[in-house]
Amino acid sequence: MSYELIENLQEKAVTVSQACRTLEVSRSGYYAAAKRHSTAPVVCAASVHLKAAFAASGRTYGSRRLRTALHMSGVTMGRHRVRSLMQANGLRPVWKRKFVHTTDSKHTMPVSPNVLARQFDKALPNQAWVSDITYIRTRSGWLYLAAVLDLHSRKIVGWAMAPEMPATLVCTALQMAIVQRNPAAGLVVHSDRGTQYASAQHQGLLKKYGLVGSMSRKGNCWDNAVMERFFLNLKMERVWQKDYANHSEAMTDVADYIVGFYNCTRLHSKLGNLSPNAFERKSAIQHPIDVSEIT
Repeated sequence: MSYELIENLQEKAVTVSQACRTLEVSRSGYYAAAKRHSTAPVVCAASVHLKAAFAASGRTYGSRRLRTALHMSGVTMGRHRVRSLMQANGLRPVWKRKFVHTTDSKHTMPVSPNVLARQFDKALPNQAWVSDITYIRTRSGWLYLAAVLDLHSRKIVGWAMAPEMPATLVCTALQMAIVQRNPAAGLVVHSDRGTQYASAQHQGLLKKYGLVGSMSRKGNCWDNAVMERFFLNLKMERVWQKDYANHSEAMTDVADYIVGFYNCTRLHSKLGNLSPNAFERKSAIQHPIDVSEIT
């Protein structure tokens, strides 16, 4: 403040010595302040790289994934340094949770046994898929998303969205996965006990392609934990940061998250900090198999 006052006094033909005496400021202090004002602020290169990586993640990565992303781009930085720079630059993922009931297991339709039995690690693609339904809030009402995930690479291989959740929704998602992946008979498709998955329509689709149905035990969400985790990531990293005006806007953004970020870019600690697509490419070198990059 004293520096600016002295500058103003100088404009009125007051010498530096007179101004300093009036304001009780040393001349050395004035000249030091003048030097600071004339020097361009130093740009922190580490902060620039950090902000770029944080923005590329959709403002979702914490310090661990940011450190890995920086390392992959050639910038070496310790996790504590990343955390301190995140705090200094106000880089903090923020979300809030909302819940709605999507599973109706109180029905008399046939229920498949839990064939998967929480065996979530698969050596090859198209050995086991998990599937489920979640909800997305829009200002035009709820939008429901049915998704299918390959346990080998954690890749989303099929999905469908609609303002209602009939059996057709989960069948469309499964049909997309079948077309994209062309799995062999015997593939396990796991879900909860909801009416959509127990329906004759969905069971008929499994039978048509020789797929093995598997269902979680009643009221046990841990039996489908990998799918639940994907939905949580989707909401934390994209949906809860948005205010969708209508179903169309939400559908476009969710598809962009799946295709443009989750499958091809997002780092997974379970996959050795690779994206699902990158993990499948690496796996294909060791075990050649026909997999699609479309999804």
